[in-house]
Amino acid sequence: MYAIIKNGGKQYKVQVGDILLLDKMSLDAKDTVEIKEVLAVNAGELKVGAPFVEGAVVTLEVINEGRDKKVVIFKKRRRKDSKVKRGFRRDFTRVRITKIAA
Repeated sequence: MYAIIKNGGKQYKVQVGDILLLDKMSLDAKDTVEIKEVLAVNAGELKVGAPFVEGAVVTLEVINEGRDKKVVIFKKRRRKDSKVKRGFRRDFTRVRITKIAA
């Protein structure tokens, strides 16, 4: 059984037991979250929503929150000797999928 969920403008294919890095939700460890924005559920037969599947819920358990590794953005132009170096670290919430209810 798997489901396709929407979170933070992105879509994720999830199964029970999967661990995901979602956008930061400002929650404590061991909290549970229910996501009702389920785009599709496959439990033997595929149910596709328009846009969401009615009655489908995916339950998540928060493991921790943190920040990703730094991504360096470096731009260099050949002429005029101009360089720009910037960094970016994404905030995330690590969650485990505990239940998929169709």
